[in-house]
Amino acid sequence: MMKTLALSTLAAFTLGLSATSALAGDPVAGEAEWRGCRSCHGITDDEGTVIQRGGRTGPNLYGLPGRAVASVDGFNYSEPLQAFAATGATWTEENFVEYVQDPTAFLRAHLGDNSVRSAMNYRMRSGAADMYAYLESLVPAE
Repeated sequence: MMKTLALSTLAAFTLGLSATSALAGDPVAGEAEWRGCRSCHGITDDEGTVIQRGGRTGPNLYGLPGRAVASVDGFNYSEPLQAFAATGATWTEENFVEYVQDPTAFLRAHLGDNSVRSAMNYRMRSGAADMYAYLESLVPAE
């Protein structure tokens, strides 16, 4: 009985680690993925230092991890993204990865409305967890 319990506990712990680390990205690889984002987004810290130059079609991505969705002051977010933000959502690794892989499908699933479309047309086919890790690495720990 103890052997079975010990093996079950070990299996559950191992599966838990696998699930947790399945999304844990590599910030160095994420920085390399930046080329797919820079046409629409820039990264500028709170003091105004430009970390990554980019377009202004999308919001500044500095501080995105853990930030409330659609919360960059002065940026004109789409109605569907504002509706998602109204749920109190924040950018976690899981929803960031899901969103950037297919923004329209993400919003449809989370809003329960198949008529909505995302203003972001780009789909990040791979490297989304790495991009999140990169963005997370830019903000000093508190």
